[in-house]
Amino acid sequence: MKTKTISCFTLALFLWFSGTAQNKIENIIVVTTDGLRWQEFFNGMDTALANNPEFNQKQKDYIYTTYWDADAGERRKKLLPFIWSTFAANGQLYGNRAYHNYVNTVNPYWFSYPGYNEMFTGFADTAINKNSYPDNPNLNVFEFLHNQPGFKNKVAAFGSWEAYRRILRKKTAGYPVISAFDTIDWKDATYTEKMINKMKLDSYKAEQEEGAMDVFTHYQAMEYLKIRQPKVLYIAYLETDEWAHSRMYRSYLDAAHHVDAWLQQLWNYVQSHPAYRNKTALLITTDHGRGDVNKVQWTSHGSKVTGADQIWIGVMGPGIPAKGEVRTSMQLYQRQVAQTIASLLGKTFSAAHPVAPAIQQIKEK
Repeated sequence: MKTKTISCFTLALFLWFSGTAQNKIENIIVVTTDGLRWQEFFNGMDTALANNPEFNQKQKDYIYTTYWDADAGERRKKLLPFIWSTFAANGQLYGNRAYHNYVNTVNPYWFSYPGYNEMFTGFADTAINKNSYPDNPNLNVFEFLHNQPGFKNKVAAFGSWEAYRRILRKKTAGYPVISAFDTIDWKDATYTEKMINKMKLDSYKAEQEEGAMDVFTHYQAMEYLKIRQPKVLYIAYLETDEWAHSRMYRSYLDAAHHVDAWLQQLWNYVQSHPAYRNKTALLITTDHGRGDVNKVQWTSHGSKVTGADQIWIGVMGPGIPAKGEVRTSMQLYQRQVAQTIASLLGKTFSAAHPVAPAIQQIKEK
């Protein structure tokens, strides 16, 4: 009798530890920061750009004081402290080409709409060849998840660029897609949501209606997370791309640093809330790279800019082995992100178009 009791107890412990180790992911937050180069992501500030008066906004001293360190590990940590502390310690980071760890787009255009389409549909549609392309004909993973049992009204997307309305098919998506200067129009809007609405309407629109400042996008998304507790949340920051196109390296670095701080804020909230703690994955990536072989081309991207197809991906969450900066030689692709998002939630994304497989290395120890 005693032996049976011990055996039952041992089995119960085994099952409990097994379940704990697996830590089922129930929620996911996906974050993109537009056009952030892998070079800064893995190496920190670029001295060639910081030293160039054409790009440093006459603030070379500020850039060096804020972001420089002779040690590359410390230098990247100055730029992205959350990524290179909490995220690297608990998650996985892919795309440091110094270790032949490659992440590339498959689409041949190397700019935003084709990149986001590939990222979220799992399909590099060559018909999508301009940022002004109309509503996306392809099903994306967020819309797919919204229509799965348990996810209805539990998906939301917030982005600083107006094109997300078309990329994510806002008209028919069925879940909130808040882009650029879109305001919150639901009847039970909170005081904070109403105030952000007013600030958006009254803010200076440097890009007319095309793009809003990331601070609005971030705090709208944070409020939605806290009040409505979605299971799937997408946040798309824009300013890393905008400042690069404006040839302002100091502001580009500052924008990346702000995104890192907001990632920490998101993760701190997730880990403090019982609905999310140890049940939530965080996936981060970018839509395209930028020039580097010719340093002047860091401001640009597109098929004529060498290296603009080179991107990076990070993922962290319960049950995901903590590999940190992955230095194994491999080739990953942007089109694998969509199925990876679905698979982390235990789903298989299917659509009328081909869908690339998930990144299997994430689950490998």
